[in-house]
Amino acid sequence: MSVADLQDWLGKIHDDQADTILQDLKRKIVNLITVGLGYLSLERGTSTLSGGEGQRLKIANCLNSPLNDVLYIFDEPSVGLHPHDLTGIKKIFKGLRNKGNTVVIVDHDPELIAIADHIVDMGPGAGREGGRIVFEGDYQSLLESGTTTGRALSDPGVVSEPAAPSHGFYTIDKVTAHNVREARAEIPRHMLTVVTGVAGSGKSTLIREGFMAQHDAILLDQKPIKASGRSNLLTYLGVFDPLRKTFAKATGESPSLFSFNAVGACPVCKGKGVVTLDIAYMGDASTVCESCHGTRYSARALSARYRGLSIAQALKLTASEATHRYHEVLSQAMRALEDVGLSYLSVGQALDTLSGGELQRLKLAKLLKEGIHETLILDEPTSGLHESNILQQIALLRKLITDKDLTIVAIEHNLRFIGQAD
Repeated sequence: MSVADLQDWLGKIHDDQADTILQDLKRKIVNLITVGLGYLSLERGTSTLSGGEGQRLKIANCLNSPLNDVLYIFDEPSVGLHPHDLTGIKKIFKGLRNKGNTVVIVDHDPELIAIADHIVDMGPGAGREGGRIVFEGDYQSLLESGTTTGRALSDPGVVSEPAAPSHGFYTIDKVTAHNVREARAEIPRHMLTVVTGVAGSGKSTLIREGFMAQHDAILLDQKPIKASGRSNLLTYLGVFDPLRKTFAKATGESPSLFSFNAVGACPVCKGKGVVTLDIAYMGDASTVCESCHGTRYSARALSARYRGLSIAQALKLTASEATHRYHEVLSQAMRALEDVGLSYLSVGQALDTLSGGELQRLKLAKLLKEGIHETLILDEPTSGLHESNILQQIALLRKLITDKDLTIVAIEHNLRFIGQAD
């Protein structure tokens, strides 16, 4: 049965002995339907749910709690959700507040920002350019504030001029999987196509089980990159070795001295930057290494300098700064990071500290550096992006289509992005 069918069936049961159980079940089912999950079958495994469905399931569960005076913090609850799906989510948040709870939401979505009683706007930029509160107040005051967020929310966006497909189509032949039944579609070549629809409607199934099974394509999603805890942006982009060799050549040392996985590792923390203490009954506790102060390097490695910086200081540079300082070895990789909007990250930042949206853009940066010639599929590319960054991303995708003759397919809910699709 689906959740909605179960609600109908329970409504036909009238039994005083079961009344307490029935009322509790009905309340929980109403919450699932409120967040738009009434179509899910009861046997559905949670691992098969989409990101948006999983997110709503957690949120509905919060409303089932009988507690009040609780502080709830939701980190980007709009991720994976179509604007239609947010209607029920907004009811949930208002319901939690009205029960006497405090609700804090970290999000970019215009609809969620609009329902807030109080807004804190961080900025003015990202990374080192951020970290400051640039506005605090109500929604109307934010629109008039002149901050990046205020300007983006005041701008309704534009719809692109329609262009006729001139290079033919990729055809998706008869796809039947999960809730998709004998679906067919055509994707215009060398254009930007958006596949949209409410969460759980079958968008990813149509593209993954249909398009990708029938045509060659590269998929960029937000799953973690398979790498060790010691991997950083430079190792992923394949330019850490050249940088270490450049340091070695300039200082007369071995390249291994500039690796925190080899000779250059701090002898105390073994290149981890932290020391883990095993406090028996309390579990493990980690502290910053007192010897290297979290740099991961030995004193000898830190004493060797090239162009005024040690290797540890070089790893703390942003992409923009690293290009300026070590242009001959890093320029191509750093330009790719700037193109995808990640120039604010430190080049030595560990991969396991990046958000899903940042990981997806980092994967795109690697493709840009190495060269890409196939069809590109992006799964929710605006995830984690501010409204002001979305236009920058669209401009990059348009440039890829023009310069590389790419076909780009995006699975997306953002209305500003949808408005720019061919």
